[in-house]
Amino acid sequence: MSSLNLQLCNSSQSWLTQRDSRTRVITAVLFSIAVVSLARLPLLTVALAIAASTAMAVGLRPLILLKRMAAMETFMLVVLVLLPFTTPGTTLFELGALSASQEGLTLAVTIILKANSVVLMLLALVGTLEPVVLGHALARMRIPTKLVHLFLLTVRYISVLHGEYQSLRRAMQARAFSPRSNFHTWRSFGNLLGMLLVRSLERSQRVMAAMKCRGFDGRFHLLSEQHWQWRDSLLLVFALAALGALLTLDFLL
Repeated sequence: MSSLNLQLCNSSQSWLTQRDSRTRVITAVLFSIAVVSLARLPLLTVALAIAASTAMAVGLRPLILLKRMAAMETFMLVVLVLLPFTTPGTTLFELGALSASQEGLTLAVTIILKANSVVLMLLALVGTLEPVVLGHALARMRIPTKLVHLFLLTVRYISVLHGEYQSLRRAMQARAFSPRSNFHTWRSFGNLLGMLLVRSLERSQRVMAAMKCRGFDGRFHLLSEQHWQWRDSLLLVFALAALGALLTLDFLL
């Protein structure tokens, strides 16, 4: 997970990347709520420009960023193609027996702008955080402890479970298993999934026993050295002012 962040971010000296992780999470959440509330296309375009500028400011590589957003953009293309023909309204053009509406096209563009703005901002401010740092930020923001524990343990042991899966797959290949579209293949994959669940349960029990032996009392001790500074407050105030201005303009126009 840490290598992914290093691949996404090519600048660790950005003013934004040095901010407290809580500031970045709060700013991303507030930006997402504000963007979803907007309805005017010009203001949504401004929000997208702000998100793109933030992504560039933290050092996100454009090529890697486009690859990460490719799956969403494929879905957005489907939205752009279907909504104009499925939303009633003023006819924009006709394609055989189908007619595209102006309202449908506007709705599709609105959805695309909102989705891209939110995802870009989340990738910029939250996606460049180390998973453990993000977990510590959520804990300091008084997110329920069990959710934080679940997140941190998932980050820690997802690679272990992947290793168990690879071990089982190698064992199947050593026995000349070749996947096909037949009952034997589906039964073999079902057994693989069942064994993975059994091994995961056994591993979780061993981990829990090891944690209790080391004095685990139901909470993780946060060792993060980050502290809230005046620059974090400045960033939050600036974000609130910008988002407030966008919402006010959207209401008045």
